[in-house]
Amino acid sequence: VQLQASGGGLVQAGGSLRLSCAASGRTFSIYAIGWFRQAPGKERDFVAAITLRAGSPYYADSVKGRFTISRDNAKNTVYLQMNSLKPEDTAVYYCVAGAQFISGRREEFDYWGQGTQVTVSS
Repeated sequence: VQLQASGGGLVQAGGSLRLSCAASGRTFSIYAIGWFRQAPGKERDFVAAITLRAGSPYYADSVKGRFTISRDNAKNTVYLQMNSLKPEDTAVYYCVAGAQFISGRREEFDYWGQGTQVTVSS
C-alpha cells in the first residue's frame, strides 16, 4: 500500500486547509485511514481516522469540532478538512493506513505516507 498526502501549506490562525491522502496498491487490505501529526520536538500524535467500509470517524480531543475526516472510496482517498486552525496545529501531518483501528495508537497503522507541512501563523 502506498499513501500520497497533499494539501499542506501556510495559513493564518482561524483559517482552513484540506489535506488529501490517496491510497494505492493493496487497498482491499485497509480497514482505516487516518492522520498523525508531529510538531518540532514533540511526539507523533494521532489526529483522526476513518473506517473505509462504515465511514466511522475518530478524532483526537484536541481537534474535535474543528477537523472533519471523510472518504471517497471510489477514489481511494481520505480528506481531512481543518477549520479554525490554531498555531498549535502547526506540524508535519502524516497519512496512515492499517488493517484495524482500536484506539489510534501508532502500532495499529502498518502504512505511513510522506509528511505534509501545515503551518498556522498567529
